Amino acid sequence: MPARVSAIYISPAATVLPHAVNESHASAHRGLVGDRYFEGCGTFSDWEPKGPGRELTLIEGEVLAELGLSAAEARRNIVTEGVQLNDLVGKRFRIGGVLIEGIRLCPPCTHLDKVTGQALLKPLAHRGGLRADILSHGVIRVGDSITPEPETP
Repeated sequence: MPARVSAIYISPAATVLPHAVNESHASAHRGLVGDRYFEGCGTFSDWEPKGPGRELTLIEGEVLAELGLSAAEARRNIVTEGVQLNDLVGKRFRIGGVLIEGIRLCPPCTHLDKVTGQALLKPLAHRGGLRADILSHGVIRVGDSITPEPETP
């Protein structure tokens, strides 16, 4: 199965459950337009130090299906299928035409347990997704392919 985007989720505020959209404008070095982190009002927006990997989050749809967790409950921006996100740490890739850089794993936190009412820390260990930076402007759409950028020597 080719790697692709199966869903996109944004939320205007930390306390609002994310909702699905068919496409979203990606703003380089900022996030998805209309999302809580783009707006600077996410749960962790004010946390220090402000390092990379706060612009976009991804999670594998296969993991969600296995755990019976909805994409909205997972609170990640992009749901993927056909790609192992852990392999994208430290790599550049494209979602459609948008250049992305995988920064670090996105482990579950106690906040996720609180908002879902489920104990997800252990089941999502090493499978909580990917934190990434957006390196170019563009539109990300459901169905877009996810393709690795060639590595430069």
